[in-house]
Amino acid sequence: MEPMSEIRTLSVEASEAGQRLDVYLARALAALSRTRLQTLIEEQAVLVNERPTKPSYKVRAGDRIEIELPPPPALDLRPEPIPLAIVYEDDDLLVVEKPAGMVVHPGAGVSSGTLAHALCFHFQRLSTHGGALRPGIVHRLDRETSGLLVVAKNERAHEALAEQFARREVQKFYRALVIGRVAQREGRIAAPIGRHPVHRTRMAVRPPGQGREALTLYRVLEWIGDFSLLDVELKTGRTHQIRVHLASVGHPVVGDAVYGRALWTKVRDRALRQAMAQLGRHFLHAYRLCFRHPRSGEPMDFTSPLPEDLSAFLTAVRARVGSEASR
Repeated sequence: MEPMSEIRTLSVEASEAGQRLDVYLARALAALSRTRLQTLIEEQAVLVNERPTKPSYKVRAGDRIEIELPPPPALDLRPEPIPLAIVYEDDDLLVVEKPAGMVVHPGAGVSSGTLAHALCFHFQRLSTHGGALRPGIVHRLDRETSGLLVVAKNERAHEALAEQFARREVQKFYRALVIGRVAQREGRIAAPIGRHPVHRTRMAVRPPGQGREALTLYRVLEWIGDFSLLDVELKTGRTHQIRVHLASVGHPVVGDAVYGRALWTKVRDRALRQAMAQLGRHFLHAYRLCFRHPRSGEPMDFTSPLPEDLSAFLTAVRARVGSEASR
């Protein structure tokens, strides 16, 4: 198990009222810089009375403030001879297939075996735009999500790619097998996502004003017994977005023990429930990534087939219950 983030709780005294939130926290938590605290506030790791707010918020007497402090990351990044599946490479970037089970970069108690460690071993020069612990890393996938990632080799490429992500110009498509028969062949889930109000290491759909805007589009490819195979497009990039959104509408991703275990009983076939538990990860694969080349502006379009474990599971389910293609 990875170590959990530390949760600190503070209560504002009357004598402290009127201070900016970042100033108040800088005085209460002297070990953290004001800049670091501002980042935590913007990442919604700081809640005031269970709501995210801005660094400029003026604290009031009686305010209850929760701060989620992640474990300190590793202090250095030593190259590790981990194999890489490289889909494409040129002087500015490379596109790799991240396997399930691999963390993208050190943090949250993970200090080895990451994609960043592998990249350092295979490439002498990568962008340092994201910091020493994130060489070339422009975006991320969850540990158990497999699929395509673009990596920047230099600062110019990193900045250009990051700008495309910020403007939502990058297209990210996923294959997801979910529990239950999704009624609509096509749909959209537009719901804010923020920290879970109780389980602070999880994310959740939150009321307006208490989370960040998030939009997920989906299309049913196939109905397979008690499952639906979806083509999902991620329009925003919130933490655990696809998993949280699909679980919020009653169709959690197969194998997702964090957001979907309570609904596993909707799968009536006991053998399939067991197979789902034995899969060992959630059925989510980043199969397509489209962006413009950071130097030439040329459209780039990459695809990745389902990994063997997901393909085998899908084949087994189809063989057992049959399927019905969406028209």
